[in-house]
Amino acid sequence: MGIKVAKFGGSSLADAGQFKKVYEILKSDPSRRFAVPSAPGKRFAEDIKITDMLYSCHKMASKGEDFQELFEQIVSRYTDIVRELGLDFDIRPALYEARDNIRRFDNPDYAASRGEYFSAMILSKYLGWDFIDAAEVIKFDRQGAFAAEWTNELLSQRLKCHRYAVIPGFYGSLPNGDIKTFSRGGSDVSGALVARAAGAVLYENWTDVSGFLMADPRIVKNPRRIERLTYRELRELSYMGATVLHEDAVFPVHKAGIPTNIRNTNRPDDPGTMIVTNHEGTQRPNIITGIAGHKNFTLLSIEKAMMNSELGFGRRVLQALEEFGVSFEHLPTGIDTMCVILSDSELQKHKDEIIARIEENCHPDSIEISGGLALIATVGQGMVSSRGTAAKLFMALAAADINVRMIDQGSSELNIIVGVDVKDFEDAVRAIYSAFV
Repeated sequence: MGIKVAKFGGSSLADAGQFKKVYEILKSDPSRRFAVPSAPGKRFAEDIKITDMLYSCHKMASKGEDFQELFEQIVSRYTDIVRELGLDFDIRPALYEARDNIRRFDNPDYAASRGEYFSAMILSKYLGWDFIDAAEVIKFDRQGAFAAEWTNELLSQRLKCHRYAVIPGFYGSLPNGDIKTFSRGGSDVSGALVARAAGAVLYENWTDVSGFLMADPRIVKNPRRIERLTYRELRELSYMGATVLHEDAVFPVHKAGIPTNIRNTNRPDDPGTMIVTNHEGTQRPNIITGIAGHKNFTLLSIEKAMMNSELGFGRRVLQALEEFGVSFEHLPTGIDTMCVILSDSELQKHKDEIIARIEENCHPDSIEISGGLALIATVGQGMVSSRGTAAKLFMALAAADINVRMIDQGSSELNIIVGVDVKDFEDAVRAIYSAFV
């Protein structure tokens, strides 16, 4: 029987009732041998996440302010969970030790990491599993960069010594022992690292949704669940706004060829979404996998006669962006026209300086700036072997009376990106979804 690693998000551990659901999930399958918990999340809409409270404690401590009253709310959250689970375990000494350390050390990462640390401590006691402190097995180098191979070696050796164990997510340590957290999707990263080190056959990511949906449910009514997608498709969808899981957070399992299953703690019988390396040997229910998009982009159109024969023209345009620390989204081009798609928030910081530098470096015939653009990505590996996909998409938009301002399709045909007016964004998503689903 292969090993499964299960990571649980903050909503899955928000209170004792959620801890009980996690217990049942883990105990129902003996192959689930390693669990990676997040800090308790919100119990209700107006609630505050434990991690946010811990960050606030650090901020107050750094200003010399008394945060005891706020910290007591954290103590209450954890002691309530311990009491309601019926555990013979006094967590208060460890909590107050953390409080004293927050006062002494000006390290926001240490403060933030305690949320996962105490979740893991409670979960290990509740399950009767071993506890492994992530600081001992997840490592960053002296510059604060994640040390992937060092971590994998340490973690692999440690996991071999434990039949069942709980490892807190979100953090590791620097060579001097100081706590260091991941910047994005921290606990997802930790779970993927444990899965890779354990040589798992499956990485389960338990959250409060039953997998990915083919479109935003705020735009499309009752969109279908994505049963299966590849890591490449995940990257495209998450980059364009799908937020269940970011591809960067599962890179370790992607690299190791371990599938990821997105599951719902509150509906454990739902199959969720399976993320795999490729679709070989499986039947695709739809040509496309999903639709995602973002608003508020600007189209910078640079025109110059004989541009295609002028060496270095594109490099000089992009150099102007680089000088001001602005990244671009897409580069649709023509023979005498180069278009650069930029996020409004990025461009507005240095708009005039960038235009002036492009004028100076490239001497274009004209530069046109057109805002109010929304980008929509239609993603799916099935598109490459399905004729007429692009025609079907554009016919759907035309039928909905939506003007397409920009088209960008990669040679891999993994996705087709269209730019439309912001006012047409939701109608465009619905039109594309209806055409294919």
